[in-house]
Amino acid sequence: MKVALTPLDFLERARRLYGPLEAVVDGERRVDYTTFVGRAHRLGHLLVDELGVQPGDRVAYLCANTLELLEAYYGVLLAGAVLTPLNIRLSRPELQQIVEDCDARVLVMHPSLAALAPTTASGTTVVIGPDYEAALGRQPASLVDPGPIDEDAVCELFYTSGSTGEPKGAMLSHRALATHALDAALTMGVGHRDVVLHTIALFHVNGWGTPHWVTALGGRHVMLDRFDAGEVLRLIEAEGVTRLHLVPTMASLLLVHPDVGRRDLSSLVQATVGGAPAGPELLADLEATFRCEVISGYGLTEASPQLTKAVTLRSHDGLPEAEQRRRRATTGLPNVGVDLRVFDGNDQEVPRDGATAGEICVRSNHVMIGYWNRPTETAEALAGGWLRTGDIATVDAEGYITIVDRKKDVIVSGGENISSVQVEHALCAHPAILEAAVIGMADERWGEVPRAFVALRPGVAAPTTDDLRAFVAERLAKFKVPARIDILPELPKGGTGKIQKSLLRSREDA
Repeated sequence: MKVALTPLDFLERARRLYGPLEAVVDGERRVDYTTFVGRAHRLGHLLVDELGVQPGDRVAYLCANTLELLEAYYGVLLAGAVLTPLNIRLSRPELQQIVEDCDARVLVMHPSLAALAPTTASGTTVVIGPDYEAALGRQPASLVDPGPIDEDAVCELFYTSGSTGEPKGAMLSHRALATHALDAALTMGVGHRDVVLHTIALFHVNGWGTPHWVTALGGRHVMLDRFDAGEVLRLIEAEGVTRLHLVPTMASLLLVHPDVGRRDLSSLVQATVGGAPAGPELLADLEATFRCEVISGYGLTEASPQLTKAVTLRSHDGLPEAEQRRRRATTGLPNVGVDLRVFDGNDQEVPRDGATAGEICVRSNHVMIGYWNRPTETAEALAGGWLRTGDIATVDAEGYITIVDRKKDVIVSGGENISSVQVEHALCAHPAILEAAVIGMADERWGEVPRAFVALRPGVAAPTTDDLRAFVAERLAKFKVPARIDILPELPKGGTGKIQKSLLRSREDA
């Protein structure tokens, strides 16, 4: 027997098994699984019966992490449509470009974001609030029958951040999202007692995989509409959060918040840091503060998104803590269901020596169908049957992957390759540095030299740039020391707090 794989099975499982269990906490709102599932089915009715949505139509959401966006992960699919969450940190012209690119049939938006709202060709916009609730209330309580599911059909369309060019829509199938949820849950060892705080926006690569496996297992979703370190710490204590997903900037802000030592964080089982490489110093500080396992992780839009987790193995149990932490600070080991290789320029695997670098390439059920209406870019990204990630990494003897740079971020200085990530880690080891970004700067003699941008931790004495250069020189070769260091109030960031190097490169003083 062959049954189509789809995330909708997770919703039906939740309806049958977890009805009275609390499903979602969103501010003052608390709903159980019976209510959550009912809302998703009513949304499906609303889209089809009142808004005229047809199978395959794109339904865009301009919304932060709320109950309404979470239920769209299922209600839009029940309508046979394609969910397209929008990055609320983009400008209106950028959002308009995406809506036009995917030809969205309906836009659902939060009223607080009205100034950003793009227009659809159909002109159909639904505003979350009393009218939305009334519209759901008009719908029948009966379950939506989505009909036969084509597991290879597109059901979610997520746009890349655009940090390397115009945003591209990654087409994710029912099969990709269903297998991703199962494989991620197996890799992380999660269960129905887990409480997950959605710190990362659900429209972003590090956020959207979570709604599937939490629902499948009957865990609790705790929504956070915007990242605020104090609110995160409060919610961990108040809701008994067990799993936390962070980008390095978020982690740093939590560590320096005045409430971090006053909140009960004992419920935490695991914190994952992804979105950008995290150094062992940051992980050590998090472990000391949270007193839970802290690991790195890696994924990307085109892979649904998770690909690796830096878990330690039972063979490491007797090793010193520093050795275990070193492994947890790598990019990690491939998740269940992921065939990950590091290839040289001839598509041959690099030696497992922890030094030879190559491009991360992936095969998996999780990988996208391709980019929306972009056959040339799709062919390039999936050349030879592998997803070409553009991330440069090494592999050690145990199989641990460590990203050393993006292809475009490798600095070539006098014929030597410099990893911007390595220089950033050296800078962030300084006790005054909150975050750092390193790019290449044109140089007449060497072609390129490193240039760094840093932001300081609040309340610390500001070091001089000469102090920082000397600090890096104690840790790295002389040619890797930044030729210039700029101290900024904060570094520019995208939707999840990931530093946007493209904006630093475009500065007038670059």
